[in-house]
Amino acid sequence: MNTHAMDRLRRAAQKNGPLCVGLDTSPSHLPPALADKFPSPAQAVGAYNRAILERLGDSAACCKVQIACYEALGLEGLSVYAETLRAVREAGLTVIADVKRGDIADTGAAYARAHFSGDFEADLITVNPYMGFDTLAPFTEYARPPHGKGFFVLLRTSNPGMADIEQQPLASGGLVLDRVGAELQRLAGEFAPAYPGAGCSPVGAVVGCTEEADARLLRDAYRDIFFLIPGYGAQGGAARVAATLLDNAGGVVNSSRAVLTAWKTAPALAGKAPDMDDIADEAARAAQKTKESLLEALRALDAQGSAPG
Repeated sequence: MNTHAMDRLRRAAQKNGPLCVGLDTSPSHLPPALADKFPSPAQAVGAYNRAILERLGDSAACCKVQIACYEALGLEGLSVYAETLRAVREAGLTVIADVKRGDIADTGAAYARAHFSGDFEADLITVNPYMGFDTLAPFTEYARPPHGKGFFVLLRTSNPGMADIEQQPLASGGLVLDRVGAELQRLAGEFAPAYPGAGCSPVGAVVGCTEEADARLLRDAYRDIFFLIPGYGAQGGAARVAATLLDNAGGVVNSSRAVLTAWKTAPALAGKAPDMDDIADEAARAAQKTKESLLEALRALDAQGSAPG
């Protein structure tokens, strides 16, 4: 049976829980005294990523790696980015490259080739459809057999400014994000014959969990679309909102800063100069705790749904 990266991630999330650890790592996420021990900030970031990956175990289904954090560190940072993508896969986890690409014609094709093959190859990437749906075509080709890649389309993001475009009304009715969602559903239908028996399409959606009011509406509107859910933790998203978005086809919930900077609020490290083992241990504990919170919220949601009305 043909399979694709999105469906493999869906099954990993069912097995290991829905946590996506965001390796949006910055040198500022390390204690300054520790970061200074490395030849460069990029090497410090790479070492921290490796230490976290060694400890995650079954706490997470995947990792999301934000390319901008590595671009900011120059050429050496991009080398660490490539190394981190490989390290995630070597740890047995799905790797999502958060690149938010979206352009037309040859430029779009080059972006797709860059992030689905070669030094920067990822299993899944994020894409931005707001320049037009023709920007999705190059990524769609890599999602077909035999490549079996997948991509998350920005639908409803977690930033306050999403209202500037995503929630603007259309003259034809509905909102801009509704038009994007309709395109996602059309693409999902196109892929169905290529992947019979798959539990979801290789085309997913980025849906932020910072607003409770529309979580149920979005989940019910796109029942068969797998979600990448940012905004949890440091951005204020609640576990109950994330659990709602995890219903139906499911999804993964990204947590970055809450994991990467867990050492800063760890009682055991108060007044101590932590080393790499200390901060990586706290990151792993934070990941496990986040996974348990999400699973608890899912159980509560299931109980609420099965309770007598």
